[in-house]
Amino acid sequence: MSEGGKTVVIKLGTSSILSESTMQPKIRIMSSIVETVLHLRTTGHRVILVCSGAIGVGRVRMGMQERPKDLGQRQALAALGQLRLMSLWDNLFGVVGINVAQVLVTRADLADSNRYHNARTTLETLMSSTIDAVPIVNENDTVSVYEMRFGDNDSLSAITAGLVDADFLFLCTDVDGLYTDNPRVCPDARRLDIVRSVDEARRAASVKTLGSSFGTGGMQTKLIAAELATAAGVATVILNGEHPENILRIVQHGLPKSVEDGAQATAAEPAHTMFLPSQSRLPARKWRILHAMHPVGSLIIDQGAYDRISSRDSGGRLLPAGVVGVQGNWERLQAVRLLVRRQTTDTGAPEDVEVGRALANYTSVECERIKGLQSAQIYEVLGCADSQYVTDQIVLTGQV
Repeated sequence: MSEGGKTVVIKLGTSSILSESTMQPKIRIMSSIVETVLHLRTTGHRVILVCSGAIGVGRVRMGMQERPKDLGQRQALAALGQLRLMSLWDNLFGVVGINVAQVLVTRADLADSNRYHNARTTLETLMSSTIDAVPIVNENDTVSVYEMRFGDNDSLSAITAGLVDADFLFLCTDVDGLYTDNPRVCPDARRLDIVRSVDEARRAASVKTLGSSFGTGGMQTKLIAAELATAAGVATVILNGEHPENILRIVQHGLPKSVEDGAQATAAEPAHTMFLPSQSRLPARKWRILHAMHPVGSLIIDQGAYDRISSRDSGGRLLPAGVVGVQGNWERLQAVRLLVRRQTTDTGAPEDVEVGRALANYTSVECERIKGLQSAQIYEVLGCADSQYVTDQIVLTGQV
């Protein structure tokens, strides 16, 4: 957590800003968001909105009742809706003298090292004292393809929070937090107030709630977002989007010093579930490789190579001699999966098990040509040797 002013990311789902019954924008809720952002900024905090709704607004504009399944239609509706959605936000924030800026991203933007850092720089500059604007982030649905989509803005908001080293991520939904069961049908359902780990929450809670007909997310996607954000050191809060003014109260209260303190404090606080930041926070570089970058292929290694890169004194560097297979197509410095090839105990057939992610120093074509070779042979085969390692940026996630 930073001292003084905090960086706050607020994620609004489509159902938070569009009424399913009237198919019209929820002006009261959007106005309350504007007031909340105004108060947060007045007290020295920086704010980013991650707002869904472009496709939903496009549907309203075209009078379409059902969410289209065709990719081209969804992209066209996003193009229609994005203009009106930003116009609404610009008008509402303009009333209180706050400038807003539209930031559209795709998974491909964050999978590329240069564009990832450019996105971070853009957001930081927009929130700087020089420009002092509120960035409104959304996935660029008009050009995203299925394989490279975030899939839902819960994940996008978590990645945005990690991108700017945020202190809080607020996920606004239609319930007061994460419950042990569906509170609409089970009167004994209990809300989880303070959560130390997402695994703990998955064991204790029901995540079977579905999103609205407008949106794409449910409680499961919010747990995934919480997992991503807390790994980056971001406190993540699930709360009812009908009362966005509660965000200010939670930020002012800050993090509990312990789970016990948090359980006592929540009685007087707005209803919500707070996921505490991970105590073993991943370094920014490793978090980015694991969560922000979309893997575009796989390097298959043998057991001996895995044993070497998993030892503490290896530095996590993979030599070409340990590579036995290449899957997919990629350019240099794109993210790839690391798979270990082993023999299954029952049939003896080879099995590839994912154990981590990495940034490739060579393209997929080059990796195919140098796999199984000694480092001294790289120059002979490729005519250049920028590195003796296939990758020297590895994040291991599993054991075999």
